[in-house]
Amino acid sequence: MSVPIEKPMLNNNNISAIKNPNSQRQNNRIPIKLIPTLQVDSLPSDKIHMRQQKGYFQRIRTGMNSLLVALFFLLPFISYQGRQAILFNISEQQFIFFGTTLWPQDFTILAWVLIAAAFLLFFATVFWGRVWCGYLCPQTAWTFMFVWIEERIEGSRNKRFALDKAPMSFKKFSKRTSKHLAWGVIALLTGCGFIAYFIPARELYVDILSFDASFWVATWVWFFAICTYLNAGWMREQMCLHCCPYSRFQSVMFDANTKTVTYDATRGESRGPRKRKQATDLGDCVDCNLCVDVCPTGIDIRNGLQYECINCGACVDACNQTMEKFGYKTNLISYTSENGLVDKAVPFYESYKFLGYGIAALIMLSVIGINISNRTAIELNIIRDRQTLYRETLTDEVENSFTLKIRNKTQQARHYQIYVSGNTSYRLAGNSRLLINAGEQLDYPVTVLADLKALESNPSAITFTVSEQHNNNHVTQQSNFFSPL
Repeated sequence: MSVPIEKPMLNNNNISAIKNPNSQRQNNRIPIKLIPTLQVDSLPSDKIHMRQQKGYFQRIRTGMNSLLVALFFLLPFISYQGRQAILFNISEQQFIFFGTTLWPQDFTILAWVLIAAAFLLFFATVFWGRVWCGYLCPQTAWTFMFVWIEERIEGSRNKRFALDKAPMSFKKFSKRTSKHLAWGVIALLTGCGFIAYFIPARELYVDILSFDASFWVATWVWFFAICTYLNAGWMREQMCLHCCPYSRFQSVMFDANTKTVTYDATRGESRGPRKRKQATDLGDCVDCNLCVDVCPTGIDIRNGLQYECINCGACVDACNQTMEKFGYKTNLISYTSENGLVDKAVPFYESYKFLGYGIAALIMLSVIGINISNRTAIELNIIRDRQTLYRETLTDEVENSFTLKIRNKTQQARHYQIYVSGNTSYRLAGNSRLLINAGEQLDYPVTVLADLKALESNPSAITFTVSEQHNNNHVTQQSNFFSPL
């Protein structure tokens, strides 16, 4: 035990005594109170264990998370026109989406889609804050899924804290082993679910579970499985606090009318515990700390707006249940804005940020629509014979050789017709009708003939047209026709 140290207090009497040595020194001392040192075991754990919370917003979050997880696993098993409906076929460099095939040259559409999605996210953020993080983010969905498994195996929040502090025993070992095995199974299925968007799903699951998958397929599946296990099982809130860039730049999109999870300090303070129906001069906050216990990132929303808050609404449901038990008005913690707290909220359509992001999102969606409408199901590239510009025939004709690279961008075999046109009467030598299989690129050599007397210049313009039979789909491209003129 440390020995109390006595220190003289400097006051007016002391100062006067210093100035005048003959004055009587006052024997004033600072009282010292001995505080017992806390044992390490009594310190609170840094690990966050969420308390399970039910309520209106948690039902919405659970429903949306469950729907998104179900779609994530089931979409690769949907077939359309005899093929997997959604497939990023990297080996064949094509993206299949319900019968529409996007090739690398079409990925500008995908870029516009991502830009539009970003503006839609900003648009929602201006109005509802981090609603994406709380209700739609995969990190949140998988974290709550892993926590649900942990709670079913290890027990409630208090039991999990007690298990953390308990010495290793057979019971603790069995619970921890069961939990991590369950996490591992979910993580492995998640890895398969993700790779199923790149490799046919029905083949992938069979190969992985039977250990017949190729080295690289198995490597990628296990890589994403390990990432899922670490992110949802161990890192959890650390991803939201330190790794997610969205939490860092979200504040630039907020304004005084953005609705976020907010604590009404004017109504709640001064906080303090009390009994039900007890008359008190304190605020409505009973300091039960449930809003902290149910928070997935472990923050205290009563400290004000914080970037760690993911707007999941768990604290709102917990506080509303407490308010109902004490007979107080609900929504001490609620989805509201800074202006809403002081009854100065303005309609969302008067917010310049809201209108700006909304207009930008509409522009991006319009660009996507225009690109899709202008997209053709046929691709044509023309390559001239580089060894011989032209050849003269015995019938006073000139012939040029070309190679047509024609790609069928649909998921069905198509019949095509080749036409040539220009200021000169051109004609094709050989067959001008083709059959190209689904997704195939055909290199088709053609010879074009023209009457030497009909040629007016060198080179002459020539136009190739590839048209789909029994359909209006066609594509044209120009080239040059060389002659001895």
